[in-house]
Amino acid sequence: MIVSGLPVFSTPPSSSVLVKEKEKKKTIDVSKIIVEHVSDSHEWHIVGNNKKGIVFYFPVFLWNHGWEIFSSSQFSFGNVVKGKFGYYKMFKEKIYKTDSKGILYLDARGIPKNYKPFDFSITKNVMSICISFFVLCFIFIKMRHSYKNHQVKWNIGIFLEFLILFIRNEIVIPNIGEKKYRPYFPFLLTTFFFILINNLIGLIPSFPNVTGNISITFVLSLIIFIITNINSNKSYWKHTFWMPNVPFLIKLILIPIELIGIFIRPLTLCIRLFANITAGHIIILSFICLIFIFKNLFIASFSITFGFFISLLEIMVAFLQSFIFTALSSLLIGMTVKNYENKTHSK
Repeated sequence: MIVSGLPVFSTPPSSSVLVKEKEKKKTIDVSKIIVEHVSDSHEWHIVGNNKKGIVFYFPVFLWNHGWEIFSSSQFSFGNVVKGKFGYYKMFKEKIYKTDSKGILYLDARGIPKNYKPFDFSITKNVMSICISFFVLCFIFIKMRHSYKNHQVKWNIGIFLEFLILFIRNEIVIPNIGEKKYRPYFPFLLTTFFFILINNLIGLIPSFPNVTGNISITFVLSLIIFIITNINSNKSYWKHTFWMPNVPFLIKLILIPIELIGIFIRPLTLCIRLFANITAGHIIILSFICLIFIFKNLFIASFSITFGFFISLLEIMVAFLQSFIFTALSSLLIGMTVKNYENKTHSK
């Protein structure tokens, strides 16, 4: 199947067809709005659209037998971009190599079969992560310089110090142990504040939903998976695959279950964070879209009230999901470094 992106009419469209097209333009596409918000893109729409509004276009970096560098604005309105090593077209935020006419060959599932070059482009999620990085650096550097006589004099620094001590004393030490927590504490603290700041930034209108992107949460879980398996001790592997005081046949049954569990436990971290953050954004956007669908004062007041309530709830969820991810991560690390040969876990 060939898609050229140009509508073809066998006969001139009638007046009824034109009326239907105008009605479609007036109606709001809720699913499209929600998908565009929760997904990543090569441009950042602040207000309006590509024609009228505030839009930031990011540079595109492609590797196709050589580097192709140009602005994502060249893909606006379905344009075909001519590079040094060929022509390129964007389809559902994926860049494919085409000919000069921009023809895409689709399979039965509607996915282009064209060659897809390696895409190292800056996207709105990448830009949001950079913003969160600079925000965290600014906050903690200011917190560092606000200490006088071993006491922080900055109000926000006092709150951050409370969070740090709470994470150390109530989450990390109980799960990992007082003697073994220090090498992992900086990483867990970084993970907590990274997730928290991106959860909060995602609640700002027009800002991207970073922690609601499955790729971001997958990478975080992959890091946890690598840390837990690299630092695991012999006692952990012994009690995982050859449990003592367990009948031989039961051991044979539990071995594949435990093996699958090694991969499933970090994966649940990925899915839990992604699902909870994305669900909140979808609910808020759904309430907002109801205003433009019904165009009714009662519906508008209902949507604004419950949308505001869900937004407040999302602030709590932002902190809660950060704590949950950090707590479960420290629990997984604690499981792998624990000495199972002793009956009690020394703290």
